[in-house]
Amino acid sequence: MKKNTNKISLNYSRVWKTTGYIIVSVFVSFTLFSILWMVLTSLKTNNELFQNVWSLPEVPQFSNYVKAWNVLKLASFYRNSLIVVSSSVVLVLVVSLPCAYALTKIKFRFREALSNFIILGMGIPVQLIIIPLFLLLSRMNLTNNLIGLIIAYIVGSISFTVFMLYGFLKSLPTELEEAAMVDGSTPFKIFMKIILPISTPGLITVSIFNFVFLWNEYLLAMVLIRDSSLKTVSYGLYSLQISMQYTGDWVSLYAGLLIAIIPIMVIFFVLSELIVESITLGAVKG
Repeated sequence: MKKNTNKISLNYSRVWKTTGYIIVSVFVSFTLFSILWMVLTSLKTNNELFQNVWSLPEVPQFSNYVKAWNVLKLASFYRNSLIVVSSSVVLVLVVSLPCAYALTKIKFRFREALSNFIILGMGIPVQLIIIPLFLLLSRMNLTNNLIGLIIAYIVGSISFTVFMLYGFLKSLPTELEEAAMVDGSTPFKIFMKIILPISTPGLITVSIFNFVFLWNEYLLAMVLIRDSSLKTVSYGLYSLQISMQYTGDWVSLYAGLLIAIIPIMVIFFVLSELIVESITLGAVKG
């Protein structure tokens, strides 16, 4: 009887595993096909694209990338996104790491309630706070301003960042901290000399997630930015997509899209193993 039960459970396990592999394989194949099609389309002329969307380019048109970068002002969008996203990622870490450390390692009254309150922010959709956020930044003269967008990005990223760092810090061994406390180190000294160095993998991981999310963010940029010279990559590409209905230069738009996703692809290809290791470490002990 036990043998039959074990066989049935083993068969179920194989079915689920095979199903999972099939789903992942289909998703990866579709993603790779989409990227390949975008690459081929970006190397065509507009006439080739309209005649046959599945055909290969007769002569690769690398000038489409030059046009997207210079004529379509993608260089300006890139610069704005790099300034806003990089500043936001760094500053949100400066705010979130001490917060996560306090919630994880320091015992104080209402610690659990405060942790739940901060994490609750992850469940609030940005559409719900977009109007009060706009009014608040408008009164501070921070709309149509990259600084205002940076503040909005920091506020919107704190809950997720604290949540990720909370799980990572909880998985770290406490022996080093206990030894430092015995030697008379203050919590601040422990944080700077012990917690900060060994938290590097977790900081890199959460920075990558924040970078990818903020690089692709569109709604806040559209609401808070009006000047075309201050548009970010996602907002700028959306504006270009609307203008393409009149100009019809779709191949340059595809070239722009590929240029826009290059940083994200490079980050994931280079740091994918570190991301998986950090998430696994936080999940096992967190």
